[in-house]
Amino acid sequence: MRGARKQFTLTRPLTYVVLLSYLVIVVYPMFWLLYTSVKSDRAIFLEPFALPRLDDLHWENFIGAWTRAHFDLHFFNSVVITVATVALTLLLASMAAYALARFVFKGAKPLLFYFLAGLMIPGQLAIVPLFFQMKAFGLLDSRFGLLVVYVAGNMPFSIFVLAGFFKSLPSSLHEAALIAGAGEFRAFWSIMLPLARPAMITVGIFTFLGTWSEFFTAFILLSGKGSARVGTLPLALANLTIASQYRVSWGMAFAGLVLLMVPVLLVYVLLQRRITKGITIGAIKG
Repeated sequence: MRGARKQFTLTRPLTYVVLLSYLVIVVYPMFWLLYTSVKSDRAIFLEPFALPRLDDLHWENFIGAWTRAHFDLHFFNSVVITVATVALTLLLASMAAYALARFVFKGAKPLLFYFLAGLMIPGQLAIVPLFFQMKAFGLLDSRFGLLVVYVAGNMPFSIFVLAGFFKSLPSSLHEAALIAGAGEFRAFWSIMLPLARPAMITVGIFTFLGTWSEFFTAFILLSGKGSARVGTLPLALANLTIASQYRVSWGMAFAGLVLLMVPVLLVYVLLQRRITKGITIGAIKG
């Protein structure tokens, strides 16, 4: 006991040092990005790590990123596509996961494994056949086409999480709803789905984070002539070099990164407790 107590007291300061070091490593780059976004290109190159002077703050970097790179239009596109992706993914994945988790029918397990196989296929590997398939359907340079791809790409992970959560819910609640006269859809919508709210919130947050900052698929599928009106924020950030006539304005680029990062930070700060709660409940019940 004495040896164990001594070891604990010795490792606690070391644990704090490691955690504080990790905090600095994670937080400082974001802080550096924030104050670099209001510096001039000259100051960025000459004094990259120095704080900007109060009399030399270049707020026009944000104005330039918002107007010259059409961040206003691309911000709207990102909001529409991300919100629709989260809503459709939660709706479809919850129904599929509930059916696979609660109902016994022939082929249930192979069907579940079929969905989970999507987690093992990198998006870069499927992008070429996906491009030609979307071209055949006439869905290139289309918000709807990108939405379909995002929803399909998020389904495997969402079904994996929600199916495990639905399996952990007691069957007595479902049976009590059926005895009370509720149909299967009513029992799912009014009883089982509200109980799965922590898992739904967790899946929704991860879907939002992955969709909001996604670049590769959007760059491939929105690369035609109509991409300027349907592009997302990551594409607008890449187009800053074009807006600057191929001369990169680093202050404007950092300002664009801040505009892209702020919604993600807000969502994480406001909902971090729900993320932890959803993961913890799922782990305990699983």
